[in-house]
Amino acid sequence: MSDLNFGSAFDYAPAPETTPVSMRKKYELFIDGKFVPPKAGKYFQSVNPATGKRHARIANGDAGDVDAAVKSARRAYEKVWGPMAPAERGKYLFRIARIVQEKSRELAIIESIDGGKPIKESRDVDLPLVAAHFFYYAGWADKLEYAFPGRTPKPVGVAGQIIPWNFPLLMAAWKIAPALACGNTVVLKPAETTSVTAMHLAEIFQEAGLPDGVVNIVTGAGETGNALVEHPGIDKIAFTGSTAVGKRIAKSVAASGKRLTLELGGKAANLVFEDAPIEQAVEGVINGIYFNQGHVCCAGSRLLIQESIHDEFVARLERRIETLRVGDPLDKNTDIGAINSKAQLGRITELVGSGIDEGATLHEPGCSLPEEGFWFKPSFFTGVTSSHRIAREEIFGPVLSVLTFRTPAEAIARANDTCYGLSAGIWTDKGSKIFAMADQLKAGVIWANTFNKFDPTSPFGGFKESGFGREGGLQGLAPYLKF
Repeated sequence: MSDLNFGSAFDYAPAPETTPVSMRKKYELFIDGKFVPPKAGKYFQSVNPATGKRHARIANGDAGDVDAAVKSARRAYEKVWGPMAPAERGKYLFRIARIVQEKSRELAIIESIDGGKPIKESRDVDLPLVAAHFFYYAGWADKLEYAFPGRTPKPVGVAGQIIPWNFPLLMAAWKIAPALACGNTVVLKPAETTSVTAMHLAEIFQEAGLPDGVVNIVTGAGETGNALVEHPGIDKIAFTGSTAVGKRIAKSVAASGKRLTLELGGKAANLVFEDAPIEQAVEGVINGIYFNQGHVCCAGSRLLIQESIHDEFVARLERRIETLRVGDPLDKNTDIGAINSKAQLGRITELVGSGIDEGATLHEPGCSLPEEGFWFKPSFFTGVTSSHRIAREEIFGPVLSVLTFRTPAEAIARANDTCYGLSAGIWTDKGSKIFAMADQLKAGVIWANTFNKFDPTSPFGGFKESGFGREGGLQGLAPYLKF
């Protein structure tokens, strides 16, 4: 048998996604079941991060638009959605879920164009989860008294929801589905840089026959979100985004009587012990930080390796990132797509520069990056200490910080040495060690021998400066109910 040499990686022919999509050049607001222009007549540009070019104009809603949306939601809550039989509400959610499944390929493409993530992530992860959340909460709509036995659950009223740019459609489903299942109506404010799929979701609401005003979508920048938070007609705010903005929202609603849930930043630690299945752990680390470009608040951006396997693990990790393909998000071979915006790329670059200045060693593959758009190589730092900014601040990019530990007690101390508490990962062959470590980690979600696995039946949320409240599962119903 001849000794074939295939090199360090295979070369693949381009595999572009070819499903046709119907994107509009201009997107209006969605209020009272209709697409309407903003009162001030202002629009902003949505940019394709893979090219840096504008691809759609988005309505820029102001306080007047927010007021119209909240009033529409209030009417729908009092006259239609609130009084509706719970089983009937569930039927609408089931219908929405089925239409999402039918349009999933088209929605995945739009999500990748608008946000920069690889098509295989938006197609195989995001969209199935979007449909699954609507299906799951549709089933709860007429069973709330069983979810909270001995109590009489009632809807809160009108929910104001603000979502981030990293999982635009999935975050919308996370928030809208439980709110509607509980009998609330919604005013949603998508992220400024990723508003397009929310408007296509509005089209699905129309197709499903959802009563006018049950869900309203007002696009815009921070001022639009602020107007929603401060509107006196809102009964509950749900926010996913940065810790700094979350703190401002908490102060704003503190004396208002509004309910509040916050899902904020994270600096998740992956703890890899010497008895862990190393190849599996390497793939878990790759999945936890690189395949999503680090664009998730629960990304495993800190890697804590037991000293005895540090060198071997780092060598394998370095070989593995050399094989990752960076490029066109619509190419089905792409592993790592574009950074969401120029501003976010600047943030990543600045933090990576700080890591180099503070003495850490940067490892990055020799791949080339596209000339247009916003890109960053999958990278990791060794020689990192807990005092480095790259080990303490949320980077939201494909950059990993590698630290070491000697004992389980040191691993726990280092993992918990952060102001965040959203998620963590444990890699070991011993089940007893998993339970012992999980019991001591201060994180809302802990994965064992895997990472970044989500399910609508499982609650998600954090501690400390990662926020409070839970989304997903039975626990995700409680913030939208009063008893």
